Amino acid sequence: MAYVLLRHRDVPDINQFDVYKKNGGFTAFQNSVTKMTPAAVIDMVKNSGLRGRGGAGFPTGMKWAFIDNKNWPHYVVANADESEPGTFKDREIMEGNPFQFLEGVAIACYAVGANAAYIYLRGEFWQLADFLDEKIAEMEEAGLLGDKLFKSEYSLRMYTHLGAGAYICGEETALLESLEGKRGQPRVRPPFPPSYGLYGKPTIINNVETFANVPMILANGADWYKSMGTADSAGVKVFSLSGRVRKPGNYELPFGTTFRDLIYTHGGGVQDSRSVKALMAAGASSSLILVDNDKVLDTPMDYATVRTLGADLGSASVIVIDDTVPMDWLVNKTVHFFRHESCGKCTPCREGTYWMSTIIERIHHGEGTTGDVDLLLNVAKQMQGKCLCALGEFSTMAVVSGIERFPQDFKKAVEPSLSLIPNPSPDGRRESPLPLGEG
Repeated sequence: MAYVLLRHRDVPDINQFDVYKKNGGFTAFQNSVTKMTPAAVIDMVKNSGLRGRGGAGFPTGMKWAFIDNKNWPHYVVANADESEPGTFKDREIMEGNPFQFLEGVAIACYAVGANAAYIYLRGEFWQLADFLDEKIAEMEEAGLLGDKLFKSEYSLRMYTHLGAGAYICGEETALLESLEGKRGQPRVRPPFPPSYGLYGKPTIINNVETFANVPMILANGADWYKSMGTADSAGVKVFSLSGRVRKPGNYELPFGTTFRDLIYTHGGGVQDSRSVKALMAAGASSSLILVDNDKVLDTPMDYATVRTLGADLGSASVIVIDDTVPMDWLVNKTVHFFRHESCGKCTPCREGTYWMSTIIERIHHGEGTTGDVDLLLNVAKQMQGKCLCALGEFSTMAVVSGIERFPQDFKKAVEPSLSLIPNPSPDGRRESPLPLGEG
């Protein structure tokens, strides 16, 4: 099957303006502006079944339709603050197929009546920001951005903006605060961005991968897009595969592909032919999926079905955990990441991540008790449903699911006589080869 998003793997040099245009580039944007009403564009995206690829999976066309048409101006913001450990899809799209992403942003702007778009990139993407600035300049020179496009009354400008490397700015309202020059901390919601966003004006925010789907939908139709994937999750998804697999990387596959197919057919199987112990389907912010039978690996990867395993597909950043990895080590890694990245605005997250990291550190270093495991679980559950944004909730996912689904690992951690240490380090700490949250 030909690639829909990672088209640079099919078409060499598609990141060059002339090559992209020769392969149908910008036709969808021009047709939208010259032949379709904004409402018709929104309807086509809505009918395609496209859902947001940033993690929440909210229907894209529905989000665009929520824009407040009584308050102007409108803005569109692309969330390119790719910071989730285990997620690396957006960078490849922007580097390999940038014009399709930018065309998707432009179509979204026309659909919601925005004359300005901002691409918010994580601070470490400074080279990529320069690269996108060059591509935007080429679009301006070709008359695809600017005033009165295609001899219409519609005008559009695009800008890139670099963050400062804060994970919290991947949360859409913290992103808006940062874009406005303020401290990157989440806002209290409601109101939501489609009614009160950038500079207090209606704003649509979508992920890079979401926008990259849009030109192909406009070019080929909603029915074509729905012919791929499942009834609940239409189209294709870029799955970022990492952890204990032989061939980590990005794999563009239809929704409904099984975990087994992703790991063994595309990822080459598990390193050292070990068995899969657990899966994290959405990067570090995932609940741990217990792989205790073949049916788990044969589960189709779509938004609805993965929930039957007690987890969310999210951004589809699948981390494979084999039987050499102790769960107290893994939970220690994830909790320390979220503690470091907490903005500190709300008390449950600020204090909860501190205490979770303190307790799991004690457990992981062989100084904990059974009471510490119970306390850790209690602290995590006390945080759930009480934080301003999803970061606090995410920080508890591996903790709660790890303790509840892998109790034996925590029993071994607090009862040294039972411990089976796969890779002891010189100081006696239990280490693992899983590169979760590093780099």
